[in-house]
Amino acid sequence: MITEAAAFFQDGCGRCDRFATPDCSARLWRDGLLALRQLCRDTGLEEAVRWGHPCYRHAGRNLALIGAFREDFRLSFPDAALLSDPEGLLEKPGPNSQTPSMIRFTDAAQVTERAKAIAALLTEAKEKAEAGLKPARQAAEVTLPDTLVTALDDDPELADAFAALTPGRQRSYAIVLSQAKTEATQIKRIAKYRDKILAGKGANEY
Repeated sequence: MITEAAAFFQDGCGRCDRFATPDCSARLWRDGLLALRQLCRDTGLEEAVRWGHPCYRHAGRNLALIGAFREDFRLSFPDAALLSDPEGLLEKPGPNSQTPSMIRFTDAAQVTERAKAIAALLTEAKEKAEAGLKPARQAAEVTLPDTLVTALDDDPELADAFAALTPGRQRSYAIVLSQAKTEATQIKRIAKYRDKILAGKGANEY
């Protein structure tokens, strides 16, 4: 993965074989990504790299992340629950997300059109960080499929590792297992994810 933010805008994140090729998503959306970068820097945020992506920080907190995908590019706010978002720019990353936390773009012109509202969100995030405010933890109840409950009962090592996971990581397994159409498929997925659980990782982590 990259270690300097500037490399992202030139060659991508370095996490796949499309890195530094014409097919890289960061190259596809380069103009829009650079416009987002300028907005973040103009707000006075410190530029860093987190998880292979440009991250913008202030007061020791990660406040905004830039990402590029095949279908779109995005600006994500880790502390989005603190933001007022009067223009309604924020949307949920996925159907299982609890908080609208990202702005999705499919054209560089959209960044220019929304620049004032984006800058306001960045400024508000900065002010909340300076004040030491943090989002309240949402204690979402995790309902485990019966097949996973049985597997945990039969495998003490797995049970201990699962209990040590964060609620979000536990929930990620509940989601991927509940999406399986048959009990047999759920059992196969539990076996597939066993090593990840023992390693303390969520279902979507590498």
